[in-house]
Amino acid sequence: MEPVGTRRFEHLVAEVVDALPAELGAMMHNVAVVIEDRHPSEDLLGLYEGVPLTEREAYGAFEMPDKISIYRLPLCEMCSDETELAAEVEITVIHEIAHHFGIDDESLHTMGWG
Repeated sequence: MEPVGTRRFEHLVAEVVDALPAELGAMMHNVAVVIEDRHPSEDLLGLYEGVPLTEREAYGAFEMPDKISIYRLPLCEMCSDETELAAEVEITVIHEIAHHFGIDDESLHTMGWG
């Protein structure tokens, strides 16, 4: 499919984040979700960079936020239409948020989110 524009893609990602249960969203601390066209050196759909909540000690006011990057072009390239894209965006965003909560790839695969 032709890549969707950045604004439309941002909307797809925001829909997933906004649909998180309120209790889960309230537990997300110091994390930014950003949209990028591609990872500069790897073929990725998304990437979590930071310290998972399960590994954090005291988090001070001057800590840099964790970062979840969602890569627009690879996701668009793997999908045949926007319905499929929305489903893949959901899987990718949930997958990266799970890493923020300390859930590893093996556990995600076991749960069907890998």
